[in-house]
Amino acid sequence: MSARIAVFVSGGGTNLQAILDAKARGEIKSGEIVLVCASNENAYALTRAENAGIETYVSQKREGEKRKDAEKRLLDFVIGKQIDLIVLAGFLTILSADFTGNFPGKIINVHPALIPAFCGKGFYGLKVHEAVLEKGVKITGATVHYVNEIPDGGEIIFQKAVEVYEGDTPEILQSRVMREAEWSLRPRAVEYVSKLITSEEKNA
Repeated sequence: MSARIAVFVSGGGTNLQAILDAKARGEIKSGEIVLVCASNENAYALTRAENAGIETYVSQKREGEKRKDAEKRLLDFVIGKQIDLIVLAGFLTILSADFTGNFPGKIINVHPALIPAFCGKGFYGLKVHEAVLEKGVKITGATVHYVNEIPDGGEIIFQKAVEVYEGDTPEILQSRVMREAEWSLRPRAVEYVSKLITSEEKNA
């Protein structure tokens, strides 16, 4: 029995690719990626998913529509696909409590810093690395955590530290954190949580 996994994306899909590559290497044994949802119809991550033979879905507001209505459509679609685990992989839309409440302990995200540092509302993407460099810290990293209605507020699953070097730019630091922490932590967490979910279902 494998956990049915949906990966939520917004852009190029390098994080998605890291998960797909880990699956191909046999590092994710307890889960199967069956759906990729994007908040942007032009996201190259959708092409990566299609190339891998994975079903895709685009979640966007229709003209004159409220964001909660688009989110409700996404929620209904994901529930209809019997998804067990949602992996946020560069998904830039914050999910409301109405959404996350349907998947307690079943949504995970990677934040590009060591929570509780440099996290919460407004800390995403390059902004995190800009703040790290501005503060002058010597060690940063990445954190995999469960997702709830509070940005970066869920329980921590794994963390990995990454050194900050003299002369780093936000872009250089972002790249190092991805290579040395995010791309290894995320697949590890996907397998860990998938295994927990399948074990719970067997014992139910």
